[in-house]
Amino acid sequence: MASYLAKRLLLIVPTLLGVASLVFVIMRVIPGDVALLILGGDQGSHIDPQQLAAVRQQLGLDQPLIVQFGVWMWGLLHFDLGTSLWTGRPVVEELLIRLPLSLELAVLATMISVLISIPLGMLAAVRQDTWVDYVVRVVSIGGLAVPSFWVGILVILFLVLFFGWGPPLLFTPPWEDPWANLQQMIWPVVTVGYRYAAVTTRMTRSTLLEVLREDYIRTAWAKGLAQKAIVIRHALKNAMLPVITLIGTEFAFLIGGLVVTETVFTLNGVGRFVVDAVAHRDYPVVQALVFLIAFGFVLVNLLVDLTYAWFDPRIRYQER
Repeated sequence: MASYLAKRLLLIVPTLLGVASLVFVIMRVIPGDVALLILGGDQGSHIDPQQLAAVRQQLGLDQPLIVQFGVWMWGLLHFDLGTSLWTGRPVVEELLIRLPLSLELAVLATMISVLISIPLGMLAAVRQDTWVDYVVRVVSIGGLAVPSFWVGILVILFLVLFFGWGPPLLFTPPWEDPWANLQQMIWPVVTVGYRYAAVTTRMTRSTLLEVLREDYIRTAWAKGLAQKAIVIRHALKNAMLPVITLIGTEFAFLIGGLVVTETVFTLNGVGRFVVDAVAHRDYPVVQALVFLIAFGFVLVNLLVDLTYAWFDPRIRYQER
């Protein structure tokens, strides 16, 4: 187990290095110049060339690309994500303002999804081709077909028309006012969790149906074991591996992939931060955020792999 964990941790280094190199190159290939944006024009037709050169020198954009990449990587080694070219503030400070909101939304949406989807998936599998199964399948297909931001718009319209409620403009952290935070986050969590639960429900139902057709499950039925023991103790744990993978992947995606939902509910999270940074050609911010999101995916995948052995005893990470 220790050897497997060490190998996986070592593989993180080349993976993140490849992500960093790819993002660095892409950000400098796309059209646009942050110096021109700061001076008030993206075409450069009315910009003083000397003033433009001074801004580029101040931002470090006049240096060769290999030097810029080396400076950025050296900062990463010292846990320094650089300074925003647009705001002039350290990227870490900008990130710490928005990351708690995105993390809270992702964690709560995941909890809601797991609490809803796994029982519904089990119920649909056990009651296959009954009205219960049909209802669960219709609800889950609806969650897959309707985008989260559209559900959010419908929720806001319903609340505004019938209750006069609108999304607050300022985010209140849970440690300052838990009730105000809950009022602001409950509807985004429900909106995101609905789609998340729909995907997980279908996966749980499909994998559990496959396991319930296995020979050892038929043997358990023949021995007269209780349905609860067969489904939960024998079938569910063996059916959970694809579900765990899906839950982990969706959680990592939620950290930076909810820009439209955050915009609908006026949440200043990481997703909106990424889009704004791309629009402003803010190279250090985009590089840092994509790097952190990639690190989150790698870390979640590692945790998912380590969880496999607990759900399926046949999986063992042996020393080699």
